[in-house]
Amino acid sequence: MEEIIVVEKLNKSYQHKSAVHDLSFTVCQGEIVGLLGPNGAGKSTTINILSTILKPDSGNVSIGGYDLAKDKSKIKKFIGIVPQDLAIYEEISAEKNVAFFASLYGLHGSELKTQTCKALQQVGLYDHRAEKPKTFSGGMKRRLNIACAIAHAPKLIIMDEPTVGIDPQSRNHILEAILTLRDQGSTILYSTHYMEEVEAIADRILILDEGKFIASGTKKELCQRFENQVTYSFTLDRKPDGTTLTLSGLPGILSVSFEEQGLAVTVDITNENLSHIILTILSAGYQIKAMSSKEASLETVFLDLTGKSLRD
Repeated sequence: MEEIIVVEKLNKSYQHKSAVHDLSFTVCQGEIVGLLGPNGAGKSTTINILSTILKPDSGNVSIGGYDLAKDKSKIKKFIGIVPQDLAIYEEISAEKNVAFFASLYGLHGSELKTQTCKALQQVGLYDHRAEKPKTFSGGMKRRLNIACAIAHAPKLIIMDEPTVGIDPQSRNHILEAILTLRDQGSTILYSTHYMEEVEAIADRILILDEGKFIASGTKKELCQRFENQVTYSFTLDRKPDGTTLTLSGLPGILSVSFEEQGLAVTVDITNENLSHIILTILSAGYQIKAMSSKEASLETVFLDLTGKSLRD
C-alpha cells in the first residue's frame, strides 16, 4: 500500500524542552490514523510540522512523495488542514467561506461551484449555505471548518482536534463525514484526546505521550495484551467501605477501585469466579442494585503504558 506520510526521527524543542522526540511513523493511502494523546503530548507540534506551519529541528518528512524540506508548495496543495482553532469568516455566508478557501488552491468557475457544494453536502451544511457562520452553533462552525479544508479534494486531510467543545450530535455528524471521506479515497490523520473517537473511526492508532510514541497498532492489536481482562462494575445500596469489603484475596482479582456508590473490579477471566465476588459483596451486608461488565479498552492500554488517565 502506498505510503502517504513518512516521518523519520522527527525532533522539535522549545527553549530546550523537547516537544517531540525521535518520532517515526507512516500513514498509508486510504487510512484513518488516529494520533492519540493527552494535552501537551506533542500532537499539535507534530500536526503543525506536517502542515508546513512549523519547521522541525531535525528529521525527515515526506508527504505524497514530496520532501517537506524542499517541496513545501507542492505539499500545501496536496493536503487539507482542519485546524483546532476555527478558520472561518463570521460575516460572509457558509458558501462564500468554502468558495474562498477553495479558490486559494486554484479552483474557479464551474469546478469551484461544484466542489463548494459537494464539501457543504459532505458536512451536512448545504441547506445552510446562504447563512452566515455568526448564526451557527459551535458544532456547525466546526463542520464548516472541515468543509473549507476539503473543497479542493486533497489527497491527505490533517485534522487537529476537530470536535473540541461541540455537542454529541455534531460530533457524530463529523465522525460519519470522516468515514465517508475515507471511503471515497481520502487519507486522514486525526489528532484527538478523545479515545472514543479513535475507537469509532481509526484504522490504526498512534499513542503519543511526552513527545514520544509509546504504542501503535489497530485497536485489536493494542488491546490484545489485555484480552483476558474484564472489569465488573457494581452499583450498591450505599458507599462501600474498604475495611468491611475485602476482595483482593479472591482468585483472579487484578484490581479493585471503590467509587461513590459502588466499586469496579478488574479480573483475569482465566482465573476468576464471578459468583465468589458477588457472594463476598452480599456477605459484607451490601445490596447490589446493578452490575455491568466491560472488556479492556484503549483507556486500559493508556493507563498501563503511562500510569495516568488520558485527560490528566
